[in-house]
Amino acid sequence: MSASRWVSTSMPYLTPRRKGEGDAWSADAAAQGHRGSQRIVHAGEVPAPVEVARLLGIPEGEPVVVRRRLILLDGEPNELTDTYYPTDIARGTGLAGTAKIRGGAITLLASLGYVGALVREDVTAAMPDGEEREALQTAQGEPVLRLTRLTLDGDERPIQVDRMVMPALRQQLRYELRIG
Repeated sequence: MSASRWVSTSMPYLTPRRKGEGDAWSADAAAQGHRGSQRIVHAGEVPAPVEVARLLGIPEGEPVVVRRRLILLDGEPNELTDTYYPTDIARGTGLAGTAKIRGGAITLLASLGYVGALVREDVTAAMPDGEEREALQTAQGEPVLRLTRLTLDGDERPIQVDRMVMPALRQQLRYELRIG
């Protein structure tokens, strides 16, 4: 894996795309001179893990829809992302399937009437488990960043939880906030 560092900002992934635009990841990577792609590892209903249930305000183990993806930068593993949705939002939609979603999931959510208004992100550093280390092709002893993002709509209803794992030595997280 190249020693280059990926600069990631959250905003492109929170805004629905215009008609005809591709997904935010591919566009973001192209804007930085790279090729971004992803593999859907799994999509469908699963019991809500403890943290996801807490963030969505549902009982642990209640069904949720998850899209598990391996995010690739120039064909190399860059991130593992699990995105969870309440079943009443995602069941029976493209969010529950493995097909690519035109314009991305945020665009599909918006077309269903669910638009994010408030986002909370928590970032921690840790050592990867064996599965994460293998999937991300990290070196022995190399830490990862874990980013958990909760998206709430205008009524402060949780509509999406993202759990991302990224090789810490290949990432730079940038936060730009416009006040007023």
